[in-house]
Amino acid sequence: MNLNAAPKWRITSEQGKRNYENACHTYPAQAIVDLKALRDNMAHMIDMVGGPHSGTAVMGVVKADAYGHGLVPTALAALAGGATWLGTAQSHEALVLRRAGIGSDRAHILTWLYNGEQVPADRLITNDIDISVGSLEGIDEIAAAARSVGKPARVHVKVDTGFGRNGFTPQIFDQALEKLEKYTAEGSIQVIGQWSHLAVADAPDNPDFVEATEMQIRTFNEFTARMEKAGVPPQIRHLANTAATFDRPDIHFELTRPGIGLYGYEPDPAMGEPSDWGITPAMTLQAQLGTVKDLEAGHGISYGRTYITEEDTSTAIMPLGYADGIHRSASGFNTAGARHQIHMGGPVRIMTSNGPRLVRVSGRVCMDQCILDLRGKASDLGVSEGDTVVLFGPGRGEAFAEPTADDWARAADTISYEIFTCLRNRIPRLYLNSDILPESDRAMLDPTTLL
Repeated sequence: MNLNAAPKWRITSEQGKRNYENACHTYPAQAIVDLKALRDNMAHMIDMVGGPHSGTAVMGVVKADAYGHGLVPTALAALAGGATWLGTAQSHEALVLRRAGIGSDRAHILTWLYNGEQVPADRLITNDIDISVGSLEGIDEIAAAARSVGKPARVHVKVDTGFGRNGFTPQIFDQALEKLEKYTAEGSIQVIGQWSHLAVADAPDNPDFVEATEMQIRTFNEFTARMEKAGVPPQIRHLANTAATFDRPDIHFELTRPGIGLYGYEPDPAMGEPSDWGITPAMTLQAQLGTVKDLEAGHGISYGRTYITEEDTSTAIMPLGYADGIHRSASGFNTAGARHQIHMGGPVRIMTSNGPRLVRVSGRVCMDQCILDLRGKASDLGVSEGDTVVLFGPGRGEAFAEPTADDWARAADTISYEIFTCLRNRIPRLYLNSDILPESDRAMLDPTTLL
């Protein structure tokens, strides 16, 4: 009998059981996304800003296929939690949300990443999608598209308060205001919002970074004053990311834009852990083991012989590699290997006959697989081919020996965002607790993905 390190999933229907079995037959790894966790995370952040009647709305940022969690399912879960705005970087994802059936009567959608010559502005405007403008060319293109479809464009003016990315700098803002005033007067543009990005709000332990955030806030307010003076005041302002949603109520304004918080993670380990903020990671990544075999001491593992077995042991193939989005930087080295240094590989929860155990990626991550040193004989541990292991999940406390995306981020020298946004779509996404959605919303989802 195969051992299972994953939770006992709440599958409530025969179709859900078939979906799970089909996913396991399709690919030897699955990403399980808990829609209830997504909903509850959103509801919690709405409470953080004062509740649904506080005057501050909350946007569910679902860019990048909802950080790898799945665009439409995540958007619906965020709406179920009380979000009234959705945000996508790329315009095509905003259009996908409208085509899925999320109408303007239910959610505003903002999109912000494009070049001024090729933005599908006409389709965005006709689909009641708000558009960010941060360049002079962009303003002209949006206004021209609005005239062509006979409908004003709802725009949010992006200002650069010190991030150095998109948005108008103070030096060219007068030119932007002239255009905005002109196009507002002719009825082709309606200025809805003013917004910007914070650079270091997730580092409250660094006094220099705290001051940098304060400077960005002052600059943001100066931009507001200039818009008001020009006769194009913003109806809403939004500056707060997840970090500022958590701990800067003074800049919640009329809208906040939590991204990583929706998915159950803190923006930076300097801010603590998810549980410190009342949120729960929504994704669990699991896989089924391939070959399990015994190796003698002194045997090299994977490319470059960066890991050499230090004693007689057993190894197991975990059939996920960098082609799946598993970071090669999460490879494991030991001092017996060619580099003569220790680097702890990505952590993996396995189940043994004596309970759960944490093992590590050993040797270099390959294109389609990793190797795990079980640090013992598989026959003694009860580990065998076909066992389900967990790369990361909610954590569930120290006794569970369950890694999180934060743990993988430490192993790969990156951030949790990159751990799940890099997961390739060849890994099936399965959705848990879809019954938290109205039946009409469930109908928008692929029924073969629901547990």
